[in-house]
Amino acid sequence: MAASDPAVEAARAYEELHVGALFRQWTRPVLDAARVGEGHEVLDVACGTGVLAREARPRVGPRGTVTGLDLGAGMLAVAAELDPDIRWVEGAAGDLPFADDTFDAVVCQFGLMFFPDRVGAVREMLRVARPGGRVVLAVWESLERSQAYPEAVDLLLRRAGPVAADALRAPFVLGDPDELLGVFAEAGAPDAQVETLSGTARFPSIRSMVEADLRGWLPVMGVDLEEDLVRSILAEAETVLGRYVTGDGEMVFDAPAHLVSLDVG
Repeated sequence: MAASDPAVEAARAYEELHVGALFRQWTRPVLDAARVGEGHEVLDVACGTGVLAREARPRVGPRGTVTGLDLGAGMLAVAAELDPDIRWVEGAAGDLPFADDTFDAVVCQFGLMFFPDRVGAVREMLRVARPGGRVVLAVWESLERSQAYPEAVDLLLRRAGPVAADALRAPFVLGDPDELLGVFAEAGAPDAQVETLSGTARFPSIRSMVEADLRGWLPVMGVDLEEDLVRSILAEAETVLGRYVTGDGEMVFDAPAHLVSLDVG
């Protein structure tokens, strides 16, 4: 894939603007819950640019393996640039290209919300996990219980319309724990456990947070805004989101998430 490919550029923006601010903090809780250790074979479903897979590799050591799977070729291209030693596979969560009972741990960090068939995807994760293994997924808490993003969604709705607003709202659609556990029960995992954990989003500034969404996340979701509109939204966001700015200029706010864990029988 060419380095100037728009999908690659969007993935690079996603890695640069989102991963450190939001996602890296969750790698340890997910891998701890999955009990990933020396010699394990690990599958990271919907790996994106691969932060969870990269953090898993030192845990499994030279005798273990880590495989990252994603539907986005641009995401995988950036993942391979960042760690060429991990096996990166293009594929869909609902039809995993692996044999039954292949992995000791199957993990998925903030991907379940976007799968067209969530129940089918969970069934696939259970299928490829070995008996005695673990399946662990992270999803964001509801939009209403998160900070900053409700205001950001409202801003996008006013300035860019419902399609853009829905793209920013999409990561929070599985915030109801009962609905979340219902997905697992329907997939044949009624014993799944959900735990809600506190998290903290930390961006260098309001601009960096909003730009991460406008230039990083929205293009990943197929929404590209005109540059003049991007600039006007960035300007208005300074007022709308000002209460989340700390004394040193950082933008810091609560970003809770659910962890769903289950043992594979």
